[in-house]
Amino acid sequence: MAGAGPTAVLSSGKKMPLLGLGTWQSKAEEVYNAVKVAIDAGYRHIDTAWVYKNEKEVGQAIKEKIAEGKIKREDVFVTTKLFTAFSRPEHVRECMMQSLADLGLDYVDLYLIHSPLCFKYGSNPFAHAGNPEEVYDEVDYVDTWKGMEPLVDEGLAKSIGVSNFNKQQLERLVQNCRIKPAVNQVELHPYLAQQDLVDFCKKNNILVTAYSGLGAPALPKMMSNKTDDPVLMEDPSIVAIGKKYGKSAAQVLIRYQLDRGVSVIPKSVTPSRIQANFDVMNFSLSKEDLATLAGLDRNLRYLNGERFSTHKYYPY
Repeated sequence: MAGAGPTAVLSSGKKMPLLGLGTWQSKAEEVYNAVKVAIDAGYRHIDTAWVYKNEKEVGQAIKEKIAEGKIKREDVFVTTKLFTAFSRPEHVRECMMQSLADLGLDYVDLYLIHSPLCFKYGSNPFAHAGNPEEVYDEVDYVDTWKGMEPLVDEGLAKSIGVSNFNKQQLERLVQNCRIKPAVNQVELHPYLAQQDLVDFCKKNNILVTAYSGLGAPALPKMMSNKTDDPVLMEDPSIVAIGKKYGKSAAQVLIRYQLDRGVSVIPKSVTPSRIQANFDVMNFSLSKEDLATLAGLDRNLRYLNGERFSTHKYYPY
């Protein structure tokens, strides 16, 4: 994967670029251009999901870059996710096929269970005006996983994994699976280092991907009811480390994940920021700087999920 930057070999044997473009909250018309800019900048890992409602535009951008000869299909690592309303094993393949159709692809490189939370088939708790409790469903994520494994057998997903799983849920899944989860995608940044979870994943050959690695600057209100959270990119320690290397706070935060062997998917639709976020390959943080960043941990979850606090898997 030329131009992709550092890669990791997953438990499936497949290579995954550690730095990718996140597309959560990217509007359809903006994400199309963002993906094209990202591929031109050197990104070879694009992260989307069924629930983002932008897979068609992500797929179209990739298709055009392939047609231009900029990349081949095998050069770009595409991740998407099983929405929580398809958690029953009999509905897993249906969600996968919808995503593949929208992306215009024969397979994805990585397919994740978006969350251990599960909701009734056909419901969307994020669009639900009332209490999300009304749409909860009782599905064991181990059963959902058993619906994921055949997707690998069929070649529809090269690797499978999870998102928003804690250590206990992962432990249980690892003990009850035929195909091991290759990735766990979670909120991760210096204010929420989750070192125990990262260590557990490393020990079990599960790659961690960090979302909201820049501190979720555009967090929607439904995901958190807090308004007084500190702004991660304004933290004096992070700003000072950036000055030392001639880099921005965002670039320091991205490099922090790469230097701890974690994948990271910063989201942007602004061409200059997409480019700047990739411009982190020419420096590494010193041990002292990594220790300073580790010392900022305050177990602060920007996406606290309180909206779903009555669900049996909360906090996930």
